[in-house]
Amino acid sequence: MYNILICDDDKEIVEAINIYLTKEGYKIYKAYDGEQALKVIKNTDIQLVILDIMMPKIDGIEVAKKIRTKKAVPIIFLSAKSEDYDKINGLNSGADDYITKPFNPLELIARVNSAIRRYTQLGSIKIETKENIYKTGELIVDDELKEVTIDGKQVKLTPTEFNILKFLIKNKGKVFSIEQIYENVWEEECYCAENIIAVHIRHIREKIEINPKEPRYLKVIWGIGYKIEDLK
Repeated sequence: MYNILICDDDKEIVEAINIYLTKEGYKIYKAYDGEQALKVIKNTDIQLVILDIMMPKIDGIEVAKKIRTKKAVPIIFLSAKSEDYDKINGLNSGADDYITKPFNPLELIARVNSAIRRYTQLGSIKIETKENIYKTGELIVDDELKEVTIDGKQVKLTPTEFNILKFLIKNKGKVFSIEQIYENVWEEECYCAENIIAVHIRHIREKIEINPKEPRYLKVIWGIGYKIEDLK
């Protein structure tokens, strides 16, 4: 059973999500402001966080940033703020996904299941061969240890960032559209994912490139998509 934290100052929304996800077999923890959320995170083994942005005491953006300093659990923002700027700001704070209110319960369940699946696959211990180590230049992705190193130094990625990078480096030299990246990593149909992918790509670049503005590894092919260069 996986533990999910729901944090929203609207108790009716918390209870509604609790009902949906409990039926899916998840154990739910509840919080109604940012301080409560951080206490739950500190004292409980949480596998996913659903987080409102506009909350008393500590807002969702700051909560996400604080979580990211210590944990790589998936964070899904659930917010009434639907402008592109708000979504990008949320993703920049460390969130993996962003759903706007009012939300479709089936969509929320699908996003949660997908995020949990990616996270648990990332953290699971598997008996694998060296075939699960992917390399280009000095960039190495070890799918057995779930580690990324660049020039011999380990790089910390979120589960979503790791899965995007792993997908691209497994297919190095090939160009993939935003839709193809989303559908292969999220394992669901792509819908309005441009900002989500763009923000995650930028975060990956900031972590693996010496100069993100002139990337050596993760390239954009304008009007088409992204690729990892095949370097010897």
